[in-house]
Amino acid sequence: MKNGIAGIVALFVLLIAIVVGYSSIFTVNQTEQALLVRLGEPVRVITEPGLNFKVPFIDTVITIDKRILDLENPAQEVIASDQKRLVVDAFARYRIKDPLRFYQTLGSIQAANIQLTTLLNASLRRVLGEVTFINVVRDERDALMTRIREQLDREAASYGISVIDVRIRRADLPEQNSQAVYQRMQTERQREAAEFRAQGGQKAQEIRSRADREATVIIADANSQAEQIRGAGDAERNRLFAEAYSQDPDFFAFYRSMSAYETSLKSNDTRFLLQPNSEFFRFFSNPTGKPAAAPANAGATSQR
Repeated sequence: MKNGIAGIVALFVLLIAIVVGYSSIFTVNQTEQALLVRLGEPVRVITEPGLNFKVPFIDTVITIDKRILDLENPAQEVIASDQKRLVVDAFARYRIKDPLRFYQTLGSIQAANIQLTTLLNASLRRVLGEVTFINVVRDERDALMTRIREQLDREAASYGISVIDVRIRRADLPEQNSQAVYQRMQTERQREAAEFRAQGGQKAQEIRSRADREATVIIADANSQAEQIRGAGDAERNRLFAEAYSQDPDFFAFYRSMSAYETSLKSNDTRFLLQPNSEFFRFFSNPTGKPAAAPANAGATSQR
């Protein structure tokens, strides 16, 4: 009987020893750092991974992430030094370097994100409010992000936080301002296009006028040369006719009359009313072409 009671007691003591032993040890992972709190008072900070001991049922272990954490900041509207409004989308990366101070001032990652968001927005307004819009979006962006990180790091140091990096993801004009800028750019491009078209039209008109003037000069020169050539041809023809006429006037008269007969007797709308003994038909009445004696009242009429 006594042996049975002693066994139960021993088993109970062993169980209590196991529970106490299990409660007195804890493990810190590589991605964590631990704060040992005894009755609400911090007693030790553990930053190295491994197995550690604590007073069971009295000490409390608070684990804090020691990795680099991300802070996503909602887009904020900032006024630059040239009074232009900017919508700035930025984010930050930070690490908890002093777990004790972090626990005493903030206590949790959620509270740290809220506080850092406020500090980040304040730093953005201070730094970006001192420079112009062009400096933010183009000229000094890297230097501005460095200044914001340094200011945020100094302010976050009081919370046991070290700011690793701050980046401006996007810095644009507000939507209504962007539309106004786009419309102004579109109007400017349309004005330039209209100016180019006007200049092109003017150049085309000048080229067209010059071409018309040159064409008129060329045509006039060609007509002048044609008239000169035609005049020279007519003179040569008259010379040849004169030489032929001087060699045989009777044959020349006969040839001219035959040509006149051929031309006048073609089928056309012209009507001739001539007397048979008229001068025009002298070769019909006399092969020599000499005019015959005509009556005193004889005459010739023509109607067209």
